[in-house]
Amino acid sequence: MTGIRPVRWGVLATGGIAHTFAEDLRLIPDDAELVAVGSRRAEAARRFADRHGIAPVHTHGTWQDLAADPDVDVVYVATPHSAHHTAAALCLEAGKAVLCEKPLTLNLGQARDLVSIARKRNVFLMEAMWTYVNPSVLRMQELIADGAIGEVRSVHADFSISLPFDASHRLHDPRQGGGALLDLGVYPVSFAHLLLGVPDAISAWAHLNPQGVDDNTGILLGYDSGPVAVLSCSLGTQTAQRASVNGTLGRMEFAGDFFHADGFVLHRQGHEPEEVRLPDSPGNGYTHEAREVVRCLRAGATESPFVPLDGTLAVMATMDAVRRQIGVRYPGE
Repeated sequence: MTGIRPVRWGVLATGGIAHTFAEDLRLIPDDAELVAVGSRRAEAARRFADRHGIAPVHTHGTWQDLAADPDVDVVYVATPHSAHHTAAALCLEAGKAVLCEKPLTLNLGQARDLVSIARKRNVFLMEAMWTYVNPSVLRMQELIADGAIGEVRSVHADFSISLPFDASHRLHDPRQGGGALLDLGVYPVSFAHLLLGVPDAISAWAHLNPQGVDDNTGILLGYDSGPVAVLSCSLGTQTAQRASVNGTLGRMEFAGDFFHADGFVLHRQGHEPEEVRLPDSPGNGYTHEAREVVRCLRAGATESPFVPLDGTLAVMATMDAVRRQIGVRYPGE
């Protein structure tokens, strides 16, 4: 890419994931440059800027100032879920490309609004579903398309962690879009959508915490053509976070951390198990999604073919249906 300048990034919010993403941008200096930060608190923005070498002129104490920064090409939105819509809409309306942490918004209505703004203004928007651009997952899709395991008939996926109840923690707080489903369950649901598409039937059950958000959730997706997806997420137990894709001629097993795995085991009828391992990604794994954004922006694309906006909307519709069944509503809905 000699002669092509790096895409200039701004980070909106200064929490842990914002720092992690900023650190990964350093690993792709030919493609990306972190130039700005925006926070609702000027002091938080200054601390973030000091840590990541951002110039004072690009250290913004409001989201609006970041969105208006003429030296920013794309903004990474790293707020809690409850603020995704407001933050992303502000940047899109200012003409800034946006990579927004998952889930894109709290609900389908908000997600549709962001997609409408992006398409109306012809501005790039992508949910930060890093699983969809993970090399292992891309290789899995290639093998399935080649018929390695025949027709996919079931998908099993779990993402659970152990997090003691704390009413103020964002994952337990409905005001911050808390609950296992939106933070963790979005990965199993997205994984199932990637492999099987939009379900024809959705069944769900959950236990709710004292504040009314789910802390242990099970989901069954059914497809009229025969496949099923069995999914779970929890805040009450640490699991291996496994996934399996099961076909008529074999299966693929992700032993752990399937949402950003570095490989899987392919089991084919009549063959010994085969370990499929991709080179370790540098840093914390965010470089793949950052590079995909850069690739799209340089190509003049307004959405990624790997993380299409209609696909994001379909996942949001499924999660809305799950929340209706388990009885989780957020303030203002």
